[in-house]
Amino acid sequence: MIIVHVMGGLGNQLYQYAMYEKLKSMGKAVKLDTHAYTTQNENDKEWRKLELEWLEGLSYEVCSEDERTAFLDNSMSMPNRIRRKLFGRKNHTVSEEKMYMPEIYEMDDVYLYGYWACEKYYEDMIPVLQSKIRFPKSDDIRNQQCMEQMQRTESVSIHIRRTDYLSVADGARYMGICTDAYYDAAIEYMRSHLHNPQFYIFSDDIAYVREHYRGEDMHIVDWNIGENSMYDMQLMSMCKHNICANSTFSIWGARLNQNHDKLMIRPLRHDNYETVPAEQMQEYWKQWILMDSNGRLV
Repeated sequence: MIIVHVMGGLGNQLYQYAMYEKLKSMGKAVKLDTHAYTTQNENDKEWRKLELEWLEGLSYEVCSEDERTAFLDNSMSMPNRIRRKLFGRKNHTVSEEKMYMPEIYEMDDVYLYGYWACEKYYEDMIPVLQSKIRFPKSDDIRNQQCMEQMQRTESVSIHIRRTDYLSVADGARYMGICTDAYYDAAIEYMRSHLHNPQFYIFSDDIAYVREHYRGEDMHIVDWNIGENSMYDMQLMSMCKHNICANSTFSIWGARLNQNHDKLMIRPLRHDNYETVPAEQMQEYWKQWILMDSNGRLV
């Protein structure tokens, strides 16, 4: 059996779910470990909620505590403590060490710990994932009205993520990726390739986008907050084209977009620690338009 650790917010959880589906499609016995969302141990506990549960009809198996313990070998029971003393600790964890690790497909009886965010893992699974990942109906009429508008126009989503990426904790890792030059070039690309595009802007900093993105073709979506924020991902997916931040949230919004002629732009780098060459990125993200922080196409 293979166990996939679940962590992070909705975008990351969807990647781990996608890995679950990928391994299942290969005939593997696989389960998800959602322990981080239910444990009372503050050292292990996720501060986010298990947002996979909010999606409609999503089906997956969750490992038991005994199965989890067997793989991680961290039980404090007396038999396990004695066995570790005599024979040493056994840990079946395989951690994500690079963007794409196809060797995991050949493994069994392992605990996968990582985000598994590379498009290449799932390029053959996109239609399946689009059919399985469904949002419950929103109670807010504005979402339905917005989707109808998006279908009538050459709609383009723009995701601008700022607040946590400006913090001391995340700034060193994420800042400098999605610059003004990146967004300006991405918007110009859409304008030069589409007839009268209409831009729908999603952000965690509404005051900032109100100041910087003005015009009759700019539409700010500002009403989905808290647990309803998942509907922003749904609205992104209903746009015909997508400009993404270095955020798994908007990457999934674009991936769930079922427009066959869609243009998807994403930043070349997700964070400042990535070292994958541009040519390799093109191989890993074949259906995407890659653009660097200076607004140059890769």
